[in-house]
Amino acid sequence: MADTCIFCKIINKELKSTIVYEDEDILAFKDLNPVASTHLLFIPKKHIESMNTLEVSDANLIGKLLIKISEIANEKGLSKNGYRVVANTGRDGGQTVFHLHFHLLAGRSLHWPPG
Repeated sequence: MADTCIFCKIINKELKSTIVYEDEDILAFKDLNPVASTHLLFIPKKHIESMNTLEVSDANLIGKLLIKISEIANEKGLSKNGYRVVANTGRDGGQTVFHLHFHLLAGRSLHWPPG
């Protein structure tokens, strides 16, 4: 875990967040700067910097995380009109917090390309 990582601080309850799901491996919370009416962040509790640093040993964790995104999207009724899941990777990819995270976006038409 990185001592300066904002998401690690949220995991450790050093910073407040609006948590929508938590288990021993995953934390999901509302984005502080939403770009859609539903904008949730899903993070592994294990500090993984980005998609670039994933290892084969992370496969079960990331699979579990993606399934949880789908379950919560279904629970919130987002499947009917659709939603987007995004993982920005690296500075040019738009990553601003270097702890792997997935954005769940829904509640408006999400155009392509995303900008």
